[in-house]
Amino acid sequence: MSEKIQILKQIVCGIYYDPFWIHLNIPEIFASCDGSSQTAAILLNYFFLKGDGFQRKVQILLFGQKCPAVLIVQADGGVDIFLRLVRFIVASARIRQQPFPAVHGFTNDVYISYSGLCGNISSGVAPFAIEEGLVRAVEPVTNVRVYNKNTNQIFITEVPVKDGMPVITGDYVVPGIPGTGAKLSIDMVGTVGSAGKGLLPTSNVRDTINVPGMGKIEGSLVDVVNPCFFVRAKDVGLRGDEMKDDDFPEGKLTQLEAIRKEVFGLLGKPYNVKDAVPFLAFVTDPIDYENHLTHETIKAADVDFLSRVLFMGGIHKTYPGSISCCTGAAAVIPSTIVYEARKRHDSSEILIGHPGGIVDVDAVCVKNNGKLEIKRVCYGRTARRLMDGNCYVPNRLFKED
Repeated sequence: MSEKIQILKQIVCGIYYDPFWIHLNIPEIFASCDGSSQTAAILLNYFFLKGDGFQRKVQILLFGQKCPAVLIVQADGGVDIFLRLVRFIVASARIRQQPFPAVHGFTNDVYISYSGLCGNISSGVAPFAIEEGLVRAVEPVTNVRVYNKNTNQIFITEVPVKDGMPVITGDYVVPGIPGTGAKLSIDMVGTVGSAGKGLLPTSNVRDTINVPGMGKIEGSLVDVVNPCFFVRAKDVGLRGDEMKDDDFPEGKLTQLEAIRKEVFGLLGKPYNVKDAVPFLAFVTDPIDYENHLTHETIKAADVDFLSRVLFMGGIHKTYPGSISCCTGAAAVIPSTIVYEARKRHDSSEILIGHPGGIVDVDAVCVKNNGKLEIKRVCYGRTARRLMDGNCYVPNRLFKED
């Protein structure tokens, strides 16, 4: 019994990363929580909400400063999302934009972020929209057009459907996530140039930046879903198979953040340590390493290269869905740092070795009138409903400001 209680506490706190949905029945609010793949998110139906100030108060009250994410779902086919890092809107036939901010949880304050998109959370929105009746279910696969308001872009989620509802069970495995589920295919080709500067924001496949305390560092800045600067692990004094923060020499994470600070400049964006966008990743050639979740050995022959992502001051324990796509795109763009590490270029399937396993991305890059163009960049995720319950909000929060 104690183990079940502990798991329940982890779920409520957003720590248990098995894909799940939670429905919260609040007076005049219908809410749902989706733990799509590695991330937990709360989905709220916009029809039952009353205003920006009220929404934020409820979010902060329910989840405090360490909230997983809150998604506002519009009945006309839109979804606004409060995330720890970003928010986006899911759209079907019609799009109705609403100025709801994203709420990011930090230790001492709540940071409002309007940048980027969370690839993991993205996978849960489409099945949620189908279950809520916001999108008409079409068998055997429903294509849901998802609008990301932060970047004004649309991506497509393919949801397997049976008897008018999303299929939950299946044999698809997301490395780093326990169990299996039905595969959701998310094509992010519509998110190229999210920062408004195109696939290659500097127009170069490689740039050299001067980092205080480190000197000149060469890397590739690619923007698909979110912009990410890729560097060679050896160029920053790393092996490339690091798993956790303790694996880094003292001060190394601070140096990596110093690199990321310079990337803000490449994008013409003011530096903010609390803003996760742009991302920084370091790659290396395939080598054997241990999956820190299962302790199994991942063979060099099973991956195209290794990659690690700096995430909010530490190393990401698996690999973000958004950066999976960006990495996949970088791997098929000739002469990038990632293309160099991959070596093999005879397939559209890219196998990325990360701390918790291997993530596969399908990416295609072509030259159109001399200009590089990403034709497809797709990854897989799972999501399912897990539990429902009640949440009680003080009456004072229902009063208008």
